[in-house]
Amino acid sequence: MNRRVVVTGIGVLSSIGIGVDDFWKALTAGKSGISEVESFSTAEFPTHRAGEIKNFQPEQFISKEKISKIGRASQLAVSAAHLAVKDAKINIDKDNTGVSMGTTMGETQVLEKLNEAWVRRGLDAVEAADILKLPTDLLSASIAKEFDLKGCVFIIPNACAAGNFAIGYAYDLIRMGRAKVMLAGGADAFSKIAFTGFNRLLAVAPDKCQPFDKSRKGMLVGEGAGVIVLEELEDALKRGAQIYAEILGYGLSCDAHHMTAPFGEGISEAINKALRASAIAPEDVGYLNAHGTGTPANDKEECLAIKKVFGQHAKTLPVSSIKSMLGHTMGAASAIEAIACCLSVKHDIIPPTINFETPDPDCDIDCVPNVSRKTKVDIALNSASAFGGNNACLVLKKFTRR
Repeated sequence: MNRRVVVTGIGVLSSIGIGVDDFWKALTAGKSGISEVESFSTAEFPTHRAGEIKNFQPEQFISKEKISKIGRASQLAVSAAHLAVKDAKINIDKDNTGVSMGTTMGETQVLEKLNEAWVRRGLDAVEAADILKLPTDLLSASIAKEFDLKGCVFIIPNACAAGNFAIGYAYDLIRMGRAKVMLAGGADAFSKIAFTGFNRLLAVAPDKCQPFDKSRKGMLVGEGAGVIVLEELEDALKRGAQIYAEILGYGLSCDAHHMTAPFGEGISEAINKALRASAIAPEDVGYLNAHGTGTPANDKEECLAIKKVFGQHAKTLPVSSIKSMLGHTMGAASAIEAIACCLSVKHDIIPPTINFETPDPDCDIDCVPNVSRKTKVDIALNSASAFGGNNACLVLKKFTRR
């Protein structure tokens, strides 16, 4: 269990950019990926904006034959895996490489198509080929099939913290010697189901996401995929790989407080577990990427948790939410946010929380308002929460040989 695990490749698709370079450039510039919804009519909804990826062309990454056999979420996942493997410049050892992916919704666009056909035209209109695209595990299985991987393959549908859960599990497999390389992350496609659900929960902002702002009105639904290449440090050094960051550990909690409402005690427990697992003190942390949905309840509870864990350090600890730019990408969220943390420790830049206008006494933290910050970041924490009280915190460190 003493093997060191590092991140050597990044693949990301988001509403602000596809590929690590475009994504990071947009993120540090504070670019918003929020626009009017185009994939379906929102005329009957109270809100009309989201973080759709408007320029995604899966044929750039996947053959047309394979595209026809998988849904959009799997297409995003496989495409992100291609970008990550290419970025890592790695020759995949097929027998010792596995996949660990997280998701919230799975292939909801496929489900919507099946329901539409059945309701509008009857059962005979349901295409058997579409049913074969529905299983949630296809997000990870499709990556394994694309690269002909023989290692362990997992899907972790643990809602909006799923990306962190999936990366943490992949980290454990390498530490235990059960895999040499893991492709890990999360993916979710934009769907009418998610858009409807969060609108019914009255959790969607009318125009922009404003985490930690006193006037915040809610989150915005997004889509995306983030995949990272994890490998044992010794192997990475032998092949001369670039190293973005080292994973020190993670912490998980399930507070079971409420199905949808966040709870500061559960969030702080996950962060404390992550710190203990990584053998670091709260004051060692240089950046915290927050769950930061922009809902009144989440941001307040998350700030309470941060102040409980970090004490006086909470007053100066930079804490930003990139959901202000991307929207909430569901199961992809913490995977993409882990990527943001990797890039922060690699480049010593903290991405901003955009749309910040009015300070909130309940959120009296340094949220890196509106402009990215150039500062040394040796250790970054990625905190995520999910329905059902599931919380996960990942610790990433600037690589040193020790």
